[in-house]
Amino acid sequence: MRVDLSLGLTAIEVLRRREIFGPNLLRDTKQRSALAILWAQFRSIVVLLLVAAAMLAGAMGEGVEAIAIAVVIAINTLIGFVTEWRATRSMEALRHFSRTETTVLRDGHSTMTPAADLVPGDVVLLEAGDAVPADLRLVEASKLQTNEAPLTGESLPVSKHIDPIRETTTLLDRANLAYRGTTITCGSGKGVVVAIGMETEFGRIFAQVSTARPQQTPLEKRLDALGKRLAWAALAMAVLLAIAGVLAGRDLSLAIEVAIALCVAAIPEGLPVVATIALGRGMWRMARRNALITRLSAVETLGATSLILTDKTGTLTENRMTVTMMLLADADVDCRKAESLADNELTLCLLRVAALCVNASLGDSEDEAGQDTGDPTELALLAAAAQAGLNRPTLLADMPELREEPFDAENKRMATVHQGGDGVFAAVKGAAENLLPLCNNQLTRNGESALDDAGRKQWLARAEALAAQGLRTLAIAQRRLDNAADSPYGSLQLLGIVGMEDPARKGVREAIDQCHKAGLDVVMVTGDHPATARSIALDTGILQNDETANVILGSELQQLFAAGSSSTLLSSRVFARVTPDQKLRLIDFHQNEGRVVAMTGDGVNDAPALKKADIGIAMGIRGTAVAREAAAMVLQDDEFGTIVAAIQQGRAIFGNIRKFVLYLLSCNISEVFVVVIATLLGAPLPLLPLQILFLNLVTDVFPALALGVGGGAPGAMSEPPRPANERILMREHWLLIALYGGLISASVLGSMTVAILFLGYSGERAVTVSFLTLSLGQMWHVLNMRDDPARWLSNEITGNPWIWMALLLCLILLGAAVYLPPLASVLSLSHPGAVGWLLAVVASFVPVVFGPPIKRLVRIRSED
Repeated sequence: MRVDLSLGLTAIEVLRRREIFGPNLLRDTKQRSALAILWAQFRSIVVLLLVAAAMLAGAMGEGVEAIAIAVVIAINTLIGFVTEWRATRSMEALRHFSRTETTVLRDGHSTMTPAADLVPGDVVLLEAGDAVPADLRLVEASKLQTNEAPLTGESLPVSKHIDPIRETTTLLDRANLAYRGTTITCGSGKGVVVAIGMETEFGRIFAQVSTARPQQTPLEKRLDALGKRLAWAALAMAVLLAIAGVLAGRDLSLAIEVAIALCVAAIPEGLPVVATIALGRGMWRMARRNALITRLSAVETLGATSLILTDKTGTLTENRMTVTMMLLADADVDCRKAESLADNELTLCLLRVAALCVNASLGDSEDEAGQDTGDPTELALLAAAAQAGLNRPTLLADMPELREEPFDAENKRMATVHQGGDGVFAAVKGAAENLLPLCNNQLTRNGESALDDAGRKQWLARAEALAAQGLRTLAIAQRRLDNAADSPYGSLQLLGIVGMEDPARKGVREAIDQCHKAGLDVVMVTGDHPATARSIALDTGILQNDETANVILGSELQQLFAAGSSSTLLSSRVFARVTPDQKLRLIDFHQNEGRVVAMTGDGVNDAPALKKADIGIAMGIRGTAVAREAAAMVLQDDEFGTIVAAIQQGRAIFGNIRKFVLYLLSCNISEVFVVVIATLLGAPLPLLPLQILFLNLVTDVFPALALGVGGGAPGAMSEPPRPANERILMREHWLLIALYGGLISASVLGSMTVAILFLGYSGERAVTVSFLTLSLGQMWHVLNMRDDPARWLSNEITGNPWIWMALLLCLILLGAAVYLPPLASVLSLSHPGAVGWLLAVVASFVPVVFGPPIKRLVRIRSED
């Protein structure tokens, strides 16, 4: 790939290469069409069963029934279609990164060119603030630093150089390359395009996002499995009853009508509607707590979460460097406890030199447009100096800068030369291990003193002790010069060593303590330095002070995966220097161990993991668009505590879901019992298919919805997370459903028997009585859903205002069904008279009276 670095490619050569390599774009993934998504909604056994029932009703001439069932199908289909359509947005966010312009050298002229037009061999000019448009091999680098956090997770800017490196060098250490998706934070440079589009490191991550399919959440799995079981059971029962009816000599049309009624009764048509609205209510509550849910079922999945894999920078920390320690010759200064840094002359001297030896600048607080610019490390030095009353502009006015020795990546040092009041001097900073050998004396409280090898070893040991605490260290020194042209290095006077940290965010430790009390494991997965990761893990409580477990490096992960060391992986709480691929493997590992995994992230490199996790959690303030679109939840305040609040709400929502599913199914089973028992006894149908649909979509739904949007159960975060394979309904719940259904059906059949045998009611009036008994019985049955059956008056059900509003609305709709002529005609209902109403009301209270004792017996049996 030959190119003249002073001229760049010619226009003809650009066209030729574009024909070979194509545009600098991420490939268009073939998205499912709206028609394909719509068709997928009809592949559910529940929907297919309802379609069959509608077709049968139409063939029998029951047009109204067919239309009513079709409306139910349309509602279910619409909900599924809208939910799945949202999933297509993630890829579009990635492609937005291509819509940028960059400065390119072509035909000897620099010009602004769309990034999409770049070809391999193009010479790109880079300045601070630019987004890197492709993968570049750097050929010039003047103080060049890039922010690679979105790609690698590294929190600090990476210094770049143009020297060759080995082919085996890892992504984190390829200092002569600039990557697409990163930004230039400092300096300038020039690079040759070596990869575009899908061949870039960014493109590789894009490919992972496009192939990493989101996992089906526990709620989706359970509701789907529940619907299938009910549908198949209903179909089997309907066929058997129809065959039995025909063999018994009954009319074929009556047998089919019974089959349709049974199918309609067995399937809880309102379940998807209620589940969606209840989850939506939970979604709204979480939004009020700054947790934006992008997928409804994620609300429940949060409640089942047993593991949080969290990154470090910005999630657990504030994503800004702060000077916390200063090592002086005579003392250690804890800047977090020091009341005034200006009280110590040695401290002032160190901060004065540190503030001069930078390229960064603090924003003007009085200027709304002003903002900090430069390396976070240098910004931290400036902030510490400002705290002591030393502002760089004022210092430069007194000690103007004559020249600068740029940062040397190999020797890890830089210097600035200044004109002071008593002559020329150099301000120097650098890595302690590189700068200490150049220092032959040190500044102490009593003045200058010599620094020998033993003294230098002591300083180095002190610096290493700071590094072990997760602090980044810099040595600060100065030197008197005869003139500005002299080298600033050599015979330096050591002023001290500063230690800087990216501090833990406020409230994180308390939030992680809550997680531990709730049985949640929190594991840090970061691309940062292991010492830094361990320090933050100790500060935030991820690691306890008495833990001696080592930080697992990304390079060690490969060996652990290969060796199948599951016990080590399960017990480890901190993983450092981890790549995006390794994050995916960690998620896979824990999911295979039966855990429900939440993963936090903010960068492009996090997108595949966010999509792969059961719950992907993106940062809303500093997170990239790619991360936000790939995630199921976005933290609008970037606070870890918001995750805990969302999990608490998720747990409460699951309890509500369990209650309304129990309520809906017990109501539906009562309808099945009524139809089956009446058919087996050769009695007339107490309920017609349209009446059952009315109950399932109207009078059942509103009390169920009130259960779903109620407040959460107290103490939700004092229990461990549910097992990942725990079903919505356990054995005791199924037993309760059968017993509740038996109670309600007994009251319905009893009221119809009394209406026919003792009151002499005709078929339609008797059916009206049974319909009213069932309607009212199901309405009062919602009171049986309280957790403590002994608390009749004061409980979470009677204290839920939505319950009373739902019951009032159901009473109004029930009255309309009986007394509104058009509706009564469609439902085949007639006025039952005062005696009929009294019979229905009395019979409807049977489930409320006998329900609590049954619940207590079932609970005692399950505990035994």
